[in-house]
Amino acid sequence: MALKHGIIAAGSTATAKAGLQILRAGGNAFDAALAALMTAFVSEGASISAAGGGFLLAHTADQKQVLYDFFTQTPLQKRPEKDLDFRKITIDFGDSTQDFHIGLASMAVPGNIAGVFHIHKQLGRMPFEEVAHPAIEVAKNGLPLDQFQYRLIDLLEPIVKASPEGRTAYTNEDGTLKKVGDPIHFPYLEDVLYTLAKEGAREFYEGEIAQRLVNDCRDNGGYLTLQDLSSYQVVERKPLEIQYRKHTLFTNPPPSSGGGLIAFGLRLLEEQNMTTSRFASAERVRLLGEVMEQTNHARRQYFDAHLYHPGLSEFFLSDGHVQQYSNKIGSTTHISVMDTQGNTASVTTSSGEGAGYFIPGTGIMMNNMLGEEDLNPQGFHQWPNNQRISSMMAPTIVVAPDGGLITLGSSGSNRIRTAILQVLSNCIDHGMSIEEAVAADRIHLEGNLLNLEPLFNEEVCQQLREMTSWDLLPWKAQSMFYGGVNAVKSDQSGRLTGAGDARRFGVVLGD
Repeated sequence: MALKHGIIAAGSTATAKAGLQILRAGGNAFDAALAALMTAFVSEGASISAAGGGFLLAHTADQKQVLYDFFTQTPLQKRPEKDLDFRKITIDFGDSTQDFHIGLASMAVPGNIAGVFHIHKQLGRMPFEEVAHPAIEVAKNGLPLDQFQYRLIDLLEPIVKASPEGRTAYTNEDGTLKKVGDPIHFPYLEDVLYTLAKEGAREFYEGEIAQRLVNDCRDNGGYLTLQDLSSYQVVERKPLEIQYRKHTLFTNPPPSSGGGLIAFGLRLLEEQNMTTSRFASAERVRLLGEVMEQTNHARRQYFDAHLYHPGLSEFFLSDGHVQQYSNKIGSTTHISVMDTQGNTASVTTSSGEGAGYFIPGTGIMMNNMLGEEDLNPQGFHQWPNNQRISSMMAPTIVVAPDGGLITLGSSGSNRIRTAILQVLSNCIDHGMSIEEAVAADRIHLEGNLLNLEPLFNEEVCQQLREMTSWDLLPWKAQSMFYGGVNAVKSDQSGRLTGAGDARRFGVVLGD
């Protein structure tokens, strides 16, 4: 049955319901995406917050594409490291551990609130107060802890418990973590969202909320100042555009990393005949792994060092540069929305793991982007002042030769680009439906370690050991480690379908 209003794929039922509510009320895809994003500040509060940053890639009904960059920014100035609140936290993922850093000095200038208001002004159809209403209602009433958010707070327990506000939201009176189904409520967040909806972003960046934040940073070891907040600007960028097997792909351009590295991987993959290999064959896994390996080499050898140089994309994706590598080949959320008028929104946002600090009286946890090793390749506290932080987030839209569209993106830190690459290859190279493409087992190559989801059995692994020198780590089940791709698709007739990634309990709703 044809949908009347549109479709949304998101990271939780409450998030998706908010977007669908706005579509039904007459909002366009951008209104719906912003309503879903603001609701996710509550419903996916262990993943993201109003004090994170992100990107929205817009494809309008009149065939225009704009990338809205509202990711986090480095502060205008540094202060002596001895004065900083910057603490290491080790997170146990089961098969491995990873160190993150939290505290006031881990916080970058947030962009989510500025992005929501800027994009609504540019592309929204409904009054902002109506767009914000679903988020305010969820903040007012609270909601039960879902299974994925429980997994996150269990994983990030040292960060969740690092502040009184986090303990109030996520723990019981005896200090134990709340369980699936227990009510979650962020005190003050309803009032904050209501005030922002009435008064705009200035309250967050220049008003009382800003003052509370910068006073704590000044007194307790953070970087952020009132000038950092008041000078923050959303940047509109021309999306990175490439061709892949007659499909046109639009994605996040530099200075973010993810889109350019996905584009580079697809350029390498295009040189290979993927249709001759079975999906679960060792040969196909080897080809994908080598594409990931060479993309990693290219990133280290050129991409990271030239992120802020004009013309990076043109050189990095040029035939001559790609051929050098082709010859060698043998806590984030994403929302995808399409309406029935032809508008498409692909939005990815993150707060990292959270700084373990809530702005007093707001229910808003700050990001820890200055404490993320992957976002600080030159080392902690070595960032250039007043510069957009590079990100792996890569909201992406693909236009098929017949006019159909795919919009997708992923969570998953440095697994974002390999997840998106594989879903696109599944659709384009293997003819899978969007549901099949997202559900299919994935791989991820990190250094010399090839991680494989269960479809790639011991027979395939043995063949790979004979073909390659990689160490192999077969997983017993699909995992959030491999990202969370939420995607929607329209075919040439305008029929809308979608897929929420079960690895992170993604949800699709349409009407």
